[in-house]
Amino acid sequence: MIVCVCNAIIETEVRDAARAGATCPVKAYARLGCEPHCGCCLDYAQDLIDQERGKRPQLRVVAA
Repeated sequence: MIVCVCNAIIETEVRDAARAGATCPVKAYARLGCEPHCGCCLDYAQDLIDQERGKRPQLRVVAA
């Protein structure tokens, strides 16, 4: 599944970066040689990283 359209990053790449030590999307993307652009992917990328690192994803409340 595509996580970041701007950088063409897929789920397995984010998970691999998390297993290699990345604790946030910025660090994961840096491991992949890029950086976030529009930011729409950051919450999903963080959830994947948290899953790989054994943390429970936090509930995010979105204001209406």
